Amino acid sequence: MADFSDLITGYRRFRSTGWTQQRERWSKLAEGQSPKVMVIACSDSRVDPSQIFDTSPGEMFVVRNIANLVPPFELGGGRHGVSAALEFAVTQLEVPEIIVMGHGSCGGVHAALSRRFEHAPPGAGGFIAHWIDLLDEARDRIAAEMGDGPDAIHALELETVKVSIANLRTFPCIPEREEAGRLRIHGAYFAIADGVLHLLDEQSGNFSPA
Repeated sequence: MADFSDLITGYRRFRSTGWTQQRERWSKLAEGQSPKVMVIACSDSRVDPSQIFDTSPGEMFVVRNIANLVPPFELGGGRHGVSAALEFAVTQLEVPEIIVMGHGSCGGVHAALSRRFEHAPPGAGGFIAHWIDLLDEARDRIAAEMGDGPDAIHALELETVKVSIANLRTFPCIPEREEAGRLRIHGAYFAIADGVLHLLDEQSGNFSPA
């Protein structure tokens, strides 16, 4: 596993090879960005959207957080990091597509299902608890039906994508662009164990291999 010195070594490789080989591209990117896709993914170190989708710099506008969650539209209170990024991507960059990508072995989902941080103070899990409580309704429903075993964890991992998509549509800028045909939303799930990407069919609610 890489530590900081390994990252600096990697940077030097990039600077002497990747950056040099694509210098013209980097020069254009220095003038601005115009990605066609926004990706909302988990912060998990094993789930890198640029690697999974094999993209180059400038092609995706990426937001990553615990359990790839989007909060509902709301005013006041707290910080709105995801909301601000979403607003920037949709209203300023005018991306025509958004992908919400969940994944297997998600620690945030496991914490939500087990309620591991439920009574923890901020700084010792409390911030995590308050973030993943966005999954409370889905968690309670799945736990009542399936318990808290591997099948329930997998079901809740898939549900994070549906919850986030539903919350996306509470932002006024989203449905108005969908209705005008200017924006499409996709749900995806990456299975770390076998490297297979699954896509959500919103009509059926099912995920199938891409």
